[in-house]
Amino acid sequence: YQRRVHGDYFMEKKLSSHKQEGKDPNNYDSNDSGDEDKKDTKLTAEEQTLKKLTERRGSKFDLQKEKDTVLERPNFAKDKTDKSEKLWEFMASYLGSDVHSIQRQIVNHIEYTLARTRFNFDNHGCYQATSYSIRDRLLESWNDTNMHYYKADPKRIYYLSLEFLLGRMLQNALVNIDLETSYTRALLDLGYKMEDVYDEEVDPGLGNGGLGRLAACFLDSMATLELPAWGYGIRYNYGIFKQEIKDGYQIEMPDYWLSRGNPWEIERNDVLVKVHYYGKTEKYYDSGVERTKWVGEEVVQAMAYDIPIPGYNTFNTNNLRLWRACPFSEFDFRSFNSGDYFGAVKLKQKAESISSVLYPNDSSSAGKELRLKQEYFFCAATLHDIIRRFRKKKSHDWKNFSEKVAVQLNDTHPAIAIVELLRILLDDFKLPYDQAITIVSQTFAYTNHTVLPEALEKWDVILMQKLLPRHMDLIYLINHFLMESVKKVFPGNWDIMKSLSLIEEGDTKKVRMANLCVAMCHHVNGVAALHSEIIKKTLFRDFVEYFNKMDYEKYKGKFINITNGVTPRRWIACANPSLTKLISDKLGHTEWIYDLNKIRDIEAYAEDEDMQDAWTKVKKANKMRLAAWVKEKTGIVIPTDVMFDVMVKRIHEYKRQLMNILYVAHRYLWIKDMKPSERSSVVPRVVMIGGKAAPGYENAKRIIKLINSIGDIVNKDSDIGDLLKVVFLPNYSVSNAQIIIPAAELSQHISTAGTEASGTSNMKFVMNGCLIIGTMDGANVEISQEIGKDNMFAFGADVDQIASFKKRMAEGFREYVPWRLKNVISAILNNRFGNLTEMHGMLKSLTDGGDQYCLCWDFDSYADCQGKVDACYKNKKEWVKKSIISVAHSNKFSTDRTINEYSTIVWNTSPVSIPKPISKPASVPSLAPAPKDSQPCPLQTSDAAD
Repeated sequence: YQRRVHGDYFMEKKLSSHKQEGKDPNNYDSNDSGDEDKKDTKLTAEEQTLKKLTERRGSKFDLQKEKDTVLERPNFAKDKTDKSEKLWEFMASYLGSDVHSIQRQIVNHIEYTLARTRFNFDNHGCYQATSYSIRDRLLESWNDTNMHYYKADPKRIYYLSLEFLLGRMLQNALVNIDLETSYTRALLDLGYKMEDVYDEEVDPGLGNGGLGRLAACFLDSMATLELPAWGYGIRYNYGIFKQEIKDGYQIEMPDYWLSRGNPWEIERNDVLVKVHYYGKTEKYYDSGVERTKWVGEEVVQAMAYDIPIPGYNTFNTNNLRLWRACPFSEFDFRSFNSGDYFGAVKLKQKAESISSVLYPNDSSSAGKELRLKQEYFFCAATLHDIIRRFRKKKSHDWKNFSEKVAVQLNDTHPAIAIVELLRILLDDFKLPYDQAITIVSQTFAYTNHTVLPEALEKWDVILMQKLLPRHMDLIYLINHFLMESVKKVFPGNWDIMKSLSLIEEGDTKKVRMANLCVAMCHHVNGVAALHSEIIKKTLFRDFVEYFNKMDYEKYKGKFINITNGVTPRRWIACANPSLTKLISDKLGHTEWIYDLNKIRDIEAYAEDEDMQDAWTKVKKANKMRLAAWVKEKTGIVIPTDVMFDVMVKRIHEYKRQLMNILYVAHRYLWIKDMKPSERSSVVPRVVMIGGKAAPGYENAKRIIKLINSIGDIVNKDSDIGDLLKVVFLPNYSVSNAQIIIPAAELSQHISTAGTEASGTSNMKFVMNGCLIIGTMDGANVEISQEIGKDNMFAFGADVDQIASFKKRMAEGFREYVPWRLKNVISAILNNRFGNLTEMHGMLKSLTDGGDQYCLCWDFDSYADCQGKVDACYKNKKEWVKKSIISVAHSNKFSTDRTINEYSTIVWNTSPVSIPKPISKPASVPSLAPAPKDSQPCPLQTSDAAD
């Protein structure tokens, strides 16, 4: 009866244990852990697990640590009706955070949400029930945050991104709301290990690489900094793909990440938006004014799915709203009755395809059309949502729209939102063009993520006219006024007009989405200092000159740099709990986790022997964890007392994984040529390379095959033994990165200078005490400046030298292949590493004027730098000292700093903290009526999700 009342079904396990120990099951105490002088192995394991966790110092959540206290929620009341008063009685306090309350909540979800019993409850069910119980807590603060934002009426930030690579959410949520220790205790007491429960979560398939991971880090920092911000994207049914390796080749498998549900999302079937496609435009007159309306031929619905985003050490919880495409009409009953069963559901399938797959293959016209459909779909739904929220306040007027709304475009994928807002203002609300265009240009800001002109998004004019006819009209209109202005600034300069035009002329006319963003956004930022300078001097040089000449004082701050970052909550606190505990214990606080500037103090211990020993032990434990993962995923056994040399990122020629593996082949041949007695001087390494190649990117897939083929030869060579191992890490993802990055000792970031916009994995590795070998490209430049050049292994040509080499190569220069690389290429061509005929053309091109990314030109410098790495690694104390200094000086690369810069420079927004809860003893009635002086705030169904 007691178990039924309290919902503690898992007490059955404890009762069973009592019976086995000969104890009276009727005299059971839930806090009894056995005689003090009989500590069993389970208790020891529990102590060991809890010992690894970092105790939060100065946590806001200390307000509620015991089960005899409750937290009173802030009250947002409007009407004092009996109904609302009664509801408030049951909602007036937050859920309890003591172990017993947590267990009750988990068990309630076992039975009432999952409909399971204690007899069929596995680790995955435990993950689901645990996640639902945490989501309950997030929803309390999520609702309170949204209600407070409505009341305070601050300027809102809306972050639009086609990708959000969130990673697993369970651990991140627990760390942010300071409940990891309590939940670990609760689950251990029920018979479940937290690590096993974490492993049950599937990475959400909502992103591909750095773009999506950056967006996820931004969400974490915006919530932590208590900024009123929402993210918007697409709820894809399938991620980009699961990568499997078969016979050395990449095989793409469907990534249906939703196959077992997603306990973190809230389906908002009350938030539906109509999205139109195709059709035609019609002219009409309204009070003597000619206007245009778009009559869409195809209509789909966007349904909202919300994911609460908790901040660290704050009661604020922001939101990520993702849109799923649904048919406007579920079923064509007439077609079904006529026997056309497939036709009856055709529209449903067509609509749902819009949000089915992240990045559909756009090599075909149908693929391009679907891709553009995706981008417009989420932009149209998002702007409808933003405007609805803006207009809920009666005091709001279009004149202050940009004072209340800031929209950040994460690359060009959401660029069509610019035109959609203009369409809404002109056609739906009938604003004059001058007013509408001013509102649009004061609302949007654009982040550029590439220096490669071929990577800038362009759409065929024919496709745009077909799919979005009204938007194509407006793009022409914007371009007309732009060209008229350019003519005034640069009279007779047709080259400048051609460069700045939104329309690229040619056999197939195209809409330049980057030009649209630059022309219409109030700020354009690069994501690393070098990148920002390059885009100002090359990619958007003519735009910079145009705006400077048109009105220098007005536009001098339009092109700016805001260097990327990563969140230390995910990439240190979650990924590397042992390092987190070591740093916190040494500093005597955990404030550095949300103010990374305070991690600088750890530098004082860089040469301390005890600190170096503890640091080395943390790294060793992480290496052992990665070695176990490698064996599980690949079957390869790797030693852990050797250097772990890691390169994990999207496979691309400019990132130069090819140079890495060609050096590995050189290193193998070099060791093979040694006498056995000479090999004792070699620094042993395990070289690990991971990343996905785009399905249609054949050269990238060939590089993966080459890595695996060389690995097969090296790993089976008994002469080499543990001096060199090569592993391709399959299916690289956020959760895998959290195992890989803490274990790495050397990380490679070796892109051709001037090609990488920023890179963020380099920041993650530095935060985890990994030394970098890299070129002066992207954020490597700033990392070198922050941690000190002596603590990084830099090599290679700079941007100007690269340009000079390419010019010489184009003029016929061919004597650029160093002898070490010639030997490696010869060995591959002669089948030393197996039959790799598919690589022959690629390798021959490198040596005959096709070295687009200057691999040959940098190879000698790279190989020599690897020698410096070996020499340093032999001096363990010096290596560890560099590692500690790197972590101490990684503070600049927190997204908290990045978001603060966006907030101050671009968005002009300030933090908005929800009212602090009041902690009261449980004996004090918490079900109190709403205070009489409560501030008015509407409480409606739509307000819960705002």
